[in-house]
Amino acid sequence: MSTHETVTTPPLADSPRRWLALAALTLSVLVIGLDGTVINVALPTLAGELGADRAQLQWIGGGYLLALSVVMLPVGLLGDRYGHKRLLVGGITLFGLASLAGTRAATPGELIAVRTVLGAGAAMIMPLSMAILPRIFSRQELPKAIAIWTAATALGMLAGPLVGGWLLNHYWWGAVFVFNVPVAAVALVAAVWLLPGDRDRAPAAGAAPFDAAGTVLSTVGITALVYGTILVPDDGWGSPRVLAGIVGGAAVLAGFLVRQRRTAHPLVDLGLFADRAFRWGTLLAVFVNFAVMGILFVVPQYLQSVLGHDAFGTGLRILPLIAGLMVAAAASEPVANRFGPRLVIPAGLLLLATGTLLGATTTAGDGYGTAALWLALIGVGFGTAMVPATGLVMGSLPAERSGQGTSLLETVQQVGGVLGVAALGSVLSSGYLGRLDTDRLDPAAARAARDSVTGADAVAARLHDGRLLGSAHAAFTHGMDLVLLTCGACAALAAVLGLLLLPRKAPAAPAADLAGSPARPVLPAPAAADTADGVAAGGA
Repeated sequence: MSTHETVTTPPLADSPRRWLALAALTLSVLVIGLDGTVINVALPTLAGELGADRAQLQWIGGGYLLALSVVMLPVGLLGDRYGHKRLLVGGITLFGLASLAGTRAATPGELIAVRTVLGAGAAMIMPLSMAILPRIFSRQELPKAIAIWTAATALGMLAGPLVGGWLLNHYWWGAVFVFNVPVAAVALVAAVWLLPGDRDRAPAAGAAPFDAAGTVLSTVGITALVYGTILVPDDGWGSPRVLAGIVGGAAVLAGFLVRQRRTAHPLVDLGLFADRAFRWGTLLAVFVNFAVMGILFVVPQYLQSVLGHDAFGTGLRILPLIAGLMVAAAASEPVANRFGPRLVIPAGLLLLATGTLLGATTTAGDGYGTAALWLALIGVGFGTAMVPATGLVMGSLPAERSGQGTSLLETVQQVGGVLGVAALGSVLSSGYLGRLDTDRLDPAAARAARDSVTGADAVAARLHDGRLLGSAHAAFTHGMDLVLLTCGACAALAAVLGLLLLPRKAPAAPAADLAGSPARPVLPAPAAADTADGVAAGGA
């Protein structure tokens, strides 16, 4: 056999079906993005309809995040071994069935269980749908496919409040789950019909054993870390439970990394980080995700509680961000091809930083017009940075390890996002409580006002206290400004790092035959070695 690297043309590279297959993949991640944020606008309704208390509302979101973070890492290796399509179809099926069960949930406990299963299904869909892309598209068309996939993922996340608000304004709370079912059904049929099969991808006799010990260590470590982080809004950073979860989880994950370096058959190929494009593309994608998660955490609360819009009106007013994202995603491929990732990704990060820093100058008396401007800038920066960064990482992955690579990318982003939202929630809470004036209130009313800006609104309405209302809105806006300032500083720092450390050109993307004849990788393979009322994520 020749030792020279060759490229096998993917089976659908010359077929119009490849774009239909991409539509199936984007539909599956679109519904994941929607479900991840649509629940935020439904939480106040769930509190009333199901009688969910504060802790239960927290875990309706937290159970999803926990399952999503834990399941994603081993899924990549399983997909590489047993077939990306098989596991993707299983994930879509699980997601659809869990959504159907969500419509029948009658207690907060049942809904938490449903959301946990939804998180597991989402963890199967996200990395595997991305890993399939280089097995469908040629390396020339792969950047365009990645841009569409990334835009669909972000679009779903950003459109969640809009869709959720409309559904809740017209139907009962279960509609936010009913919406998922037909979308998942269409995505399932399309995936089965359009994606090439996995018939030869079962591991041969004598194949390397699965890293069960590594799976246990990663599961325990990520669970403890995310669990401790989810407790931060209620317990505070100094709580023994929070410290035990975060410190203990970090220690277990450190042990996991040591094992991955020493075992002959690791769950995660840490050698991927030896590639400059993968290492820095992943890091910058985490920075982008951190900033955008912070923005999506505070902006809907600002639009609802300070500017007074309902859930659907809030979703409508996030449209400038979505429009900016779509424009940038459409232009990202030719721009990145011409100027290279070292210039384009930092430029996007600088736009993102500009938008967030402009937002950080907001005062309680400002109207929506200024917000629309900085939201649009954020959207353009998000798309300009995120799409090429994802393409850079994908282009660096060996074809036979695409599942491991995408799972690692998504897991790092997800865990980083969870930790980031907890930290930003503390920033918001500190800014809010530092400016809120409750001296004239009785202890019960003061507690309610300090608990959240929504609580302050309710107290002010009951007491007809315009002074409290003004103080709460000014305090919340101040806290939001601090969050946006933090996000902007992180984006600016990431822009400098990208300019210094990113490669000038993206690596050639590998391609392989999903039907069972994997291509030689173009690059040599490394050696194996949150809530709408602010209660659940910051208390403001």
